[in-house]
Amino acid sequence: MADRRVRRITVGDRTRYRFVVDVGRDPATGKRKQITRTFDRQGDADKDLTRILAEVNRGTYAHRSKLTVDEYLGEWLRSASRGKEAATIRNYADALRPARERLGAVELQKLTTRHVEDLVDWMSTEGRRRGGKPGTGLGPRSVQLTLSRLRSALDAAVMHRMLDFNVAAPVKPPAATKVKRVPWSAAEVRHFLGSLDGKRLHAVLLLSLLGLRPAEVCGLRWSDVDLDAGTLDVANTRTLVAGDRGQVVVEKGPKSSAGERSLPLPASVTAALRRLKTLQTEERLAAGGEAYTMTGYVLVDELGAPQRTDWLRRRAYEAMAEAGVRKVRLYDARHACLTYLATNGVPDVIVSAWAGHSDLSLAKRVYVHPSAKDLEQGRDKLTELLG
Repeated sequence: MADRRVRRITVGDRTRYRFVVDVGRDPATGKRKQITRTFDRQGDADKDLTRILAEVNRGTYAHRSKLTVDEYLGEWLRSASRGKEAATIRNYADALRPARERLGAVELQKLTTRHVEDLVDWMSTEGRRRGGKPGTGLGPRSVQLTLSRLRSALDAAVMHRMLDFNVAAPVKPPAATKVKRVPWSAAEVRHFLGSLDGKRLHAVLLLSLLGLRPAEVCGLRWSDVDLDAGTLDVANTRTLVAGDRGQVVVEKGPKSSAGERSLPLPASVTAALRRLKTLQTEERLAAGGEAYTMTGYVLVDELGAPQRTDWLRRRAYEAMAEAGVRKVRLYDARHACLTYLATNGVPDVIVSAWAGHSDLSLAKRVYVHPSAKDLEQGRDKLTELLG
């Protein structure tokens, strides 16, 4: 057992002060660990010994290590990503990339709050590497994600006694700039739909206006559609995930049990889907058996190959430009659908189920955007009350 006393020793012609103390077990090897400290003055040795013993007793002593930030974050990602979906793993890695690039060479136990503050400033002013002009600042949301993941990783380091405290905890992220989304009004929806008559993507864009997410539209298979019953099952998604060699398609079920749902179709949507299925049959016959690929998806090209969400988004924007309507995201088309349902008397529980939400309040908080015209309903009701 280590001697928990400061001893005076002679080194050459100098008098020095040394102690050896047990600090528990190494978290990596499980072996008992002792540390030795040597000082020129006894007071300094006494003070450090007292500090170490107090930290050991509290269970907060951090074992000394030369591990770098980059090495540690690599280990943390491996652990934190276990059991997660590919998209989530990639999001974790992307969020931590600026920290590993900027602070990776720093020893983990020498990392300071100043380092993290400098990282946030660098990201905000010149940290962009892709998705825009390199060398410009990243948006507040990107900085927030990096800081959040770094805090989580350093929390784990504190828990495993690799750090005394989380140096990222005091750092404040830049304030997010809230973008107000204004989905289409009912008049804009009808104008856009009128421009799609006879076009190949009529049925597909109807699905977006029906409230389906882009990944749900791209993942929809003809086996999920019952044209005779007029129903559609949301049971599969196709989404893009950034990989080491570029973006790849990941196919999976909806992310929650509520997301897996069966929707009754308006007659106009059923009719449009019938026309699309007939068109695809004609395209298959025209291409010939070997040239056409029977993939079974609703959204395919002229040779049967399924399309990706980025392709769908570009085609939708082109259609909006041709129709002369205000450009909105495909997700805003979903917002328009849910807003219309919510502001026309459909109960919250039905709106949430239609959207595929398990949280009944989510549709109202995030997806429903009453307009000034919608607010007139409130005026009319108050007129009944107030006269």
